[in-house]
Amino acid sequence: MTIQDLKPAPADSVQIIDAAMDAVEAAMFNVVNSDVQVLRDASRHILEAGGKRVRPRLSMLTYIACGGTDFEYAAPPAAAVELMHTASVVHDDINDHGVVRRGRPSVNAIWGRTFALLTGDFLFTSVYQLMAPYGELNKILADAATALVEGETLQAYAVKNNQFTSENYARIIALKTAALFRAATELGARLAGAQESVVQAMADYGYNLGLAFQIVDDILDIVGDEKTLGKTSGIDLAQGRGFAAVDESQEKTEAGDIVESIKQKLLSGNRLAEAQAQALALSQMAIQYLDILPDSEAKAELIDHANKVVNRDH
Repeated sequence: MTIQDLKPAPADSVQIIDAAMDAVEAAMFNVVNSDVQVLRDASRHILEAGGKRVRPRLSMLTYIACGGTDFEYAAPPAAAVELMHTASVVHDDINDHGVVRRGRPSVNAIWGRTFALLTGDFLFTSVYQLMAPYGELNKILADAATALVEGETLQAYAVKNNQFTSENYARIIALKTAALFRAATELGARLAGAQESVVQAMADYGYNLGLAFQIVDDILDIVGDEKTLGKTSGIDLAQGRGFAAVDESQEKTEAGDIVESIKQKLLSGNRLAEAQAQALALSQMAIQYLDILPDSEAKAELIDHANKVVNRDH
């Protein structure tokens, strides 16, 4: 297949992406409009905080770049991707005792563990409602959901059993983060009716970008400012996970101040620079997969997203 075989994206895609994201926002808020007030309020609380909306934006940009124009059709799956991610962070804040999320108190901090757990469950079940009309495409998000839970479980197991090796870290971030990025871009391409070679290329773009995104997230957990990050910082470091924890178990058991000890070691050594270089290489690999697309403003923004992933401060 050649680039010319693809229908070009709309010429004004940068302007219309706002309309596309408005459709995503509407789909998310409509589906969480529960008659049970605490579920409605807690869900709206975390959604109204905003967040980067990286995953649904990538989904809609992919849809546009592959020639899609019906935003009402493409928005619910993109919204489902974001709700799956949001559900996972609500649950993360329970496990991590996180009190700040997206620049405001976490669901757990306001409503407590029980209602935070139920809110996360509600957001997960909302994904089913959004995806119900999309037939076989449900499997893409189902696989991503399975991968997400597997990744979080492997992470907890590795920490508990002192097995946070570089191999386990790579497997964990592939499951807990990259799989959902992959689902977002694969859904966008399939919703646009792209040919299989394009679908695969866009899935690979999302997967590599997701790996880069998580590595940078782990870097920011070490060096980032909590106010800028919009969430409680240092949690992964303190709990022995993220790339900083790889092969550092002996160091941690001997250190009095765990977080400060590991931070100083990382900042004085090459580990951070190596991680940054790896994230950059993955983002550039992701960009190469976009060669199959015709030039468009949507494609340009996909490239821009890949570059911004490794140059962000939150």
